[in-house]
Parts: sequence; C-alpha cells; structure tokens
Amino acid sequence: MTDDERAIRELIDTWMAASRAGDTDTILSLMTDDVVFSVPGMEPFGKAAFEAASRAQQGMRVDGTAQIVELQVLGEWAFVRNRIEIAVTPPGAAQPVQRAGYTLTLLRKAASGRWLLARDANLVDVKK
Repeated sequence: MTDDERAIRELIDTWMAASRAGDTDTILSLMTDDVVFSVPGMEPFGKAAFEAASRAQQGMRVDGTAQIVELQVLGEWAFVRNRIEIAVTPPGAAQPVQRAGYTLTLLRKAASGRWLLARDANLVDVKK
C-alpha cells in the first residue's frame, strides 16, 4: 500500500468517525471548497448546502461502515468506490433507518499534500 492509498483510507475512516460523532466541522475539513455532491433526486450541490443539511440534522445518531471496493491513485487525483451501510436514528425514534449502497468519490491532492474529497456520487438508498 502506498502512502497516498494509506492517507485516503485514513480520510474515509476519519469521515465515518466524524459522522458517528456528529462532527460537521471535521467532515467539512475533509473536502475541497469546490466539492460537488450528486445524489438521486436532487440537483448537484456544494459545500455550503452540505454544511446546512448536516447542521440541520444535529441530534441524529449515525452509525455505519464504509468498505473500499476499489481505490486508484492517478497523480494528483484518485477515485474510490465504497460500499456503505449506515443506520440513522432521528431524535426520539425507536428504530434507525437502514441505508446501503455504493459511492464513487473523486479526491484531489491539495498543495499541502492532503487528500480532499472533490466530487462524490452517492447511490446509498433505504435498505430493502
């Protein structure tokens, strides 16, 4: 495993841990300022919309896993295909909503040497 691959795996682990902790600031620090998210049923959106949605969901319990299916580093860019399983429990709810599916993420290496999430296509849906 290369240093770049290790750094990208650590970014994904940090993202998942921050999601469980409700730590929006840490999650935001893992993405570029011009990040673009694509999810079914919505127009693509950026960092500000992601932040607003995340802060509006404070108080939800989140738990989940991300399994890397494919990871390729191509110079200053990399892509990751993940299989994600996540459980989200809204405040006051007895049972979590189970979601699962795949994401395709493009990462860009910043001038600092840090890898940051630049584009993300999320196909995670309610688990059937």
